[in-house]
Amino acid sequence: MMFCRCCFVLILLFTWSSAHNDFFTSIGQMTDLLFMEKDLVSSLKDYIRAEEHKLEQIKKWADRLDVLSSAATQDPEGFLGHPVNAFKLIKRLNTEWRELESLVLTDMSDAFISNLTIQRQNFPNDDDQTGAAKALMRLQDTYQLDTNIISTGELPGSSSVASLTVDDCYDLGKVAYSEADYYHTKLWMVQALKQLDQGETSGLVDAVTVLDYLSYSVYQQGQLERALGFTKRLLELDPTHQRANGNLKYFEYQLSKQKKAEATEEAEGRHRTVSRGRPDDYLPERRKYEQLCRGDGIRMTPRRQSRLFCRYYDNNRHPRYVIGPVRQEDEWDHPRIVRYHNIVSDKEMEKVKELAKPRLRRATVHDPQTGKLTTAHYRVSKSAWLGAFEHPVVDKINQRIEDITGLDVTTAEDLQVANYGVGGQYEPHFDFGRKDEPDAFEELGTGNRIATWLLYMSDVPAGGATVFTDIRAAVWPKKGTAVFWYNLYPSGEGDYRTRHAACPVLVGNKWVSNKWIHERGQEFRRRCGLQETD
Repeated sequence: MMFCRCCFVLILLFTWSSAHNDFFTSIGQMTDLLFMEKDLVSSLKDYIRAEEHKLEQIKKWADRLDVLSSAATQDPEGFLGHPVNAFKLIKRLNTEWRELESLVLTDMSDAFISNLTIQRQNFPNDDDQTGAAKALMRLQDTYQLDTNIISTGELPGSSSVASLTVDDCYDLGKVAYSEADYYHTKLWMVQALKQLDQGETSGLVDAVTVLDYLSYSVYQQGQLERALGFTKRLLELDPTHQRANGNLKYFEYQLSKQKKAEATEEAEGRHRTVSRGRPDDYLPERRKYEQLCRGDGIRMTPRRQSRLFCRYYDNNRHPRYVIGPVRQEDEWDHPRIVRYHNIVSDKEMEKVKELAKPRLRRATVHDPQTGKLTTAHYRVSKSAWLGAFEHPVVDKINQRIEDITGLDVTTAEDLQVANYGVGGQYEPHFDFGRKDEPDAFEELGTGNRIATWLLYMSDVPAGGATVFTDIRAAVWPKKGTAVFWYNLYPSGEGDYRTRHAACPVLVGNKWVSNKWIHERGQEFRRRCGLQETD
């Protein structure tokens, strides 16, 4: 049994040898961690049973000798007067006690420790834990979730409940603190303090430690009065706390100065503004992006809705679709975004996932400076590339894309399969290369990305929408459907209205596959326009 378990471990080692980093970026690969943990629990139970069996043997031996020695000590000379008893006493002390000593000293944990040591090589690391913590904060911001909702695990769209302990909330706050993110430090330390106040116990953290973090984080946000309040509460619990005593005097002094400055400004008719929300970041359209992810601010007017239709589509009587046309639905009018329903079967999608899963690697983006692919913190997923030659299913999907779109896919990129991780997302971006990226896709020699085919291979209970930030449109994942749009105008100029993003996955496991179709080969399939925006 233990041999089989070791073989299983070695198989896992081989499978993950080049891909065990960045676990948090792929839910699909994280499922392997569950099975690894299940194996460890089984190994731990084997160890417990071995220890229990060992103790049972020792207990039986002790009980037997307890009865014997009790009777023997009643009349020691009479007992030893029998030659058999004398022989057995000498034998026990010379041999059996040494055997018992050997049994007691036997380490039953060797097999478990060996298994644990091997599997630990494939455990998530500190970067994974930090990445998963940041993902929770990203979900908190994007979907405007209260810390208590996340802590209780009652997320919208979730059928299961998983709660956070005081220690979990404290650890989230520490991750934010280590990033100098005092906004989220405050939120999660407040939640940790709230759960402690409600009577939850912790063996790792106490209210004094939480209040210490809290007072500093709110001070960094310019909230002197709150910082002073948290410091006073800390000193009530620990009057000898050296840093808190120093902070008390400092905060009182700073608060006195602030009130004098505010009085002067008020007299002069000026008002001070203190930012207490999230800090600004590198993405200027952050609020618009997050708003669309929540389903707010979508420009779907009644007039636009009246121009969107569903139809049976055969691509100008294509031989494959004359008898069995596909269902086509308009998602947006300008630029035109269409969805094709039931375009790939469940069996085909499962085969694509099966082919991709062992090869999933951290998703990359095109670096406009170097012209090469690189990982980015704003794209949290793992992806794999599948060529048409690798399996008939991939070839069949490629052919289906060509038949439906009417575009030549022989110059397209391989099918990219992506699986999103904890809070997985891809922030606003363009699929095509812009004018300030002259080297984009130069290595391929097939021109720019003329169109995008996006196939949803799973349903997503909450979050995970594809949003177009410029036109304020949102498309929600639906398993077996594909969304298609042109990235370039017929003139070859980039259509900047197609800037889009993959919203963070709140609940569920999001699988998609992309087919990026290039300009080369489309010269007579999509005629060039005379105007720049034709």
